[in-house]
This record gives sequence, C-alpha cells and structure tokens, in this order.
Amino acid sequence: MSQSSESWASRRRRWRVERLDPARERSPERRGRFVTLGDIPVEGLYGPWSLEPGPDDAAAGAGGPTAVDHHGDALARGRWDDFDPSRDVGFPGEPPFTRGIHPTGYRSRLWTMRMFAGFGAAEDTNTRFRSLLAAGQTGLSIAYDMPTLYGYDTDDPEAEGEFGTCGVAVSSLADMEVLLGGLPLDRVSTSMTINSPAAPIWAMYIVAAEKAGVPRAALEGTTQNDILKEFVAQKEFLFPPEPSIRLVTDTIEFGTRELPRWNTVSISGYHIREAGSTAVQELAFTIADGMAYVEAALARGLRVDDFAPRLSFFFNSHSDFFEEIAKFRASRRIWWKLMTERYRAENERSTWMRFHTQTAGVSLTPQQPLNNLTRVATQALAAVLGGTQSLHTDAYDEALAVPTAAAALLALRQQQVIAEETGVASVVDPLGGSWYVEALTNEVERDVWRYLDEIDRRGGMVAAIREGYPQREIADAAYRFQREFDAGERRIVGVNAYVDAAEVTSVPVLAVPKGSLEAQLARLERTRRERDPAAVESALAGLRDAASRPESSDTNLMPHFIRCAEAYATLGEQCGVLRSVFGEYREPVAV
Repeated sequence: MSQSSESWASRRRRWRVERLDPARERSPERRGRFVTLGDIPVEGLYGPWSLEPGPDDAAAGAGGPTAVDHHGDALARGRWDDFDPSRDVGFPGEPPFTRGIHPTGYRSRLWTMRMFAGFGAAEDTNTRFRSLLAAGQTGLSIAYDMPTLYGYDTDDPEAEGEFGTCGVAVSSLADMEVLLGGLPLDRVSTSMTINSPAAPIWAMYIVAAEKAGVPRAALEGTTQNDILKEFVAQKEFLFPPEPSIRLVTDTIEFGTRELPRWNTVSISGYHIREAGSTAVQELAFTIADGMAYVEAALARGLRVDDFAPRLSFFFNSHSDFFEEIAKFRASRRIWWKLMTERYRAENERSTWMRFHTQTAGVSLTPQQPLNNLTRVATQALAAVLGGTQSLHTDAYDEALAVPTAAAALLALRQQQVIAEETGVASVVDPLGGSWYVEALTNEVERDVWRYLDEIDRRGGMVAAIREGYPQREIADAAYRFQREFDAGERRIVGVNAYVDAAEVTSVPVLAVPKGSLEAQLARLERTRRERDPAAVESALAGLRDAASRPESSDTNLMPHFIRCAEAYATLGEQCGVLRSVFGEYREPVAV
C-alpha cells in the first residue's frame, strides 16, 4: 500500500510502533507529562485526528458544551463531534471570526501601538506622551496614580506617600488640562486605565477636550471602567457591586448617545491573569463580566445594537506562546456565539470581539532584567499572531519601577521591529490551519463554556462574585503554579533556573521628578481658591440628588459629572459625595 492511499489512522499506528516508541526508548522524553501554562495537556504530535471528538466531547452530547440563557433554553455550542473547518474556522472578517474580525488583517492597517504611561504630575506625563508620539506611537494610554484610582485628591491624608509613583495624579480639571495640553486629541485615540472613579475622570477628559476645541462627538478612545474585575482580581473598588455597575451603565448610555467613537468599557482579563488565573479562566471570567454589562445596559432600556459595537476587551499575553494565540482566537468565536444566540444582535459589529493586549507584567523578573526583553518580544508576537487590535509592550525594567524613557522607547521599538521586519503582518492569521493551534483553540473554547455554564448556574457573574467563586478559582490556579515553581517543575530563567549567583543588577530606575509634588499641590490649592464656590456647591448637590434616586436614564450621573468638571470640583469631592450615598465596599473573606 502506498503512503498516499494509507489512512492517517493506519500511518499513525505504524509510525508509533516503528519510529516513536524506539525513539523514546533510546532517549526518554524530558518529562512524563507536558501541559500548557494553564494545565491543558499537550500531545507530542498533532494531526487531523486532533480535531476529532475525544471522550469529553462525546459525553457532552451531539450539541457539545451548552450555556443556558435567561429563558432556560439550552444554546448549542461547538460541535466537536462534527468539526468543520469551513464553518468553525472559516475566513477572516466573517463569522465566527476565529481568524480575525477584518478580512485584511494587518495588511491594510497595523495594530495600534499604545504604550501605557503615567507618572508624577500632569506636566511629567505630558512630556512622556509627546516623546512617545514623536517616536512613532499611534495611540495614548494614561496610567493614573493610586490616590486617583481610589478617588482621593493629592492632598488627602489617605494619599500621603503615593503621589505619582504608579501613574499620573489627576485631582481636577486643571490637572487634566495640563495632562492633555498640546496633544492631538482629534487625531489619536486615548485609553484611560481607571475604574471606580472612571465616570468623573472621563467627564474631566471630555470637558478638557472641548475647551481645547475638540467636540465630544469627535473624541476617540477607551475608558477601562470594568468594575467587576476589580472585585475579582485587582481590588481597587470603592462602592458595592450594584451602584458600581450603575456607574458603568451610566457611561455606556451616555457614550452611546453623545460619544459614538468612544469605547465606554474595556472588559479586562489582564488583571485576572496577573492575579494568577489560567488563560481559560482569564477568558471565561472576562466574558462573564461582559455579559453582566450587556444585561445591565439592556435592563436600562438600551438596544443591544446601539451599544454593543463600542464594547471592547483587554487581555494579557503571557508566556505560553500557542496557548495565548489559541485564547485570542477562541475569544472571538465565543463572543460571536453569545451575541448572536443569547443577545440576538443583528449588527455584525455588535458581535466583534475587539481587544487590546498587554504583555504579562507578572512574568517580568527583577533578576537578570534584560531577559525580560525576550519575554516581552515573544508575548508581543503571540498577541499579533492572535489578531490584537492594539498592543502595549512592557518595558524590561517594569519589575523594578515605572519605566524610564529609554526603556519605554525600547519597548515601543520591539513592536515596530515585529511590524516592519518579521513578515508576520503580511498574512492574515498565519497559524490558522495548524492542527495544534486549531485543536488548542477548540480546547480553550470548550473549557471556557464549562466555566460560563457554572456561572450561569450560580445566577450570573455578580452573584458568583458575591459568593467568591471566581476568586477561589483564581487563588487555586495561582497556588498550583506556585507549588510547581517551588518544586522546580515550572522553570523561570534567572530565578530558579540558570541563576547567576554573582549577578549584580544595575538598571536605571525612574524617580518622580523633584518638585512635581509641590507643583501638583500648588495647582490644587490655586484651583480651589480661584473657582466659583457657588458653582461647585450646586454641581455637587445635583450629583448627590441624582445618586440618591433610583437609577434610570433620567438619573444618569454623567451629566452631573460633566457639570462638576466644568465647575472644577475635585475628584475627591465628587467621590466623597458618592461614598456618602452608596457607601464603601468591604470584601468578605472567601474561604
């Protein structure tokens, strides 16, 4: 029988007996079990058989994994007993979007190179933004300092010692005006990493842009504004879940009506992954958060096709190269299925999984920090091969401090080298059709649906968060990784493998410029002295009154945040009003 007429199954059996088994006897494999970083088993070889159903698929039934909608109807998912590449992989730019949401991939337009930046006072970060734009960056991304993230002004006693160390301080519209001064807001999009106080900070951005001559309808950008992942992972929450989701819904409604080019929420798996989750958990819990926001907006009376096209996502690109690519590809397929089958979206853009990616900060090491350049490069390449819309590459020194200007520039250059010199942007989904990548994509999707089923069973993501379900799952995954690291089963170069006992780390570390704190405090004092006290009092009273009433379109808080910004009410004053109405959230201990 010729090889061409012999079946794959027959050839595989013969190859195993004649080639593989003798090779293993001569040279045993390095470990007894190969798995991804997320503990998905990895075979030594993949082929057409890898896309056929396994025992778990058969047990799931002919419909494959299912998720239950609010009417109790089971929605059929992936039919891995009937995998059809033309249907389940398809072409880029058409459902189920496994291969990308645009037919031309990066052949028409490269991903947005959006470097996260922020430190010190507004002047310091404005200078960094100008430098990055001059070096070829194509989008802005604002990091705020810890007091800002928690809704405190720089001179609040709670803010002492935290000024400008992990982002820029913004206490009022006066700071925002300096931060954005001279930047081409009509030509570049801006991403803002802010969550609990996202609405008042976004209002300051809108007002500052309008004062600079850019109408709000022309503004393009993204507010992270994903409060659910704060309860799950990052823990930078202020208010209980229900009023927090009200604030998110207010921004979705306001943006839908007045800022058609703005992504009002960036549903974020990045922080879930940084907290120790697996790739599957990152994707599952992020999508579950997205479902909660969709349902809140629908409950407000919005039509899904009015707001869903402006939903965006934010993912981590970690160190397991192929698992990350599979995660990105599966994300698009799952979101398309959810938006079409559960939420009945008719506008195709409503079904697009559009996402920003950042390389894995948690993977960076202070030991042998130059090794981080290699880690970041491979993680960035995985994000590009997975079809990201925009990308931040971590600087090699981020395990030590906020990046220096030189380190941030080098991180940007890594993206530019990938874009201009490797050829990966010339082909759409170049790994599509790889038996390994397609099998791993299917495996990730199936495991994500299992998590979504369980969250449905528990009453949705908010209910699951309240009982600590995703938090426990993440903690278990992080503990498993730490055990494997401690046992030497997970090897990290320079940390528990290839350690240099004589190493002396000498990397320049960025410090907040001298005088920045004094300049910030002086501007805050001057703002309070020169503003109209009656206008501030009136704006804050209106905010308090609206927040005290049941949520609805009539009590949307965004117009009140706009008025507060225009009156130069400070962030601390506005969040103080909300704390007095909503209360502050204290996380219960999850056991």
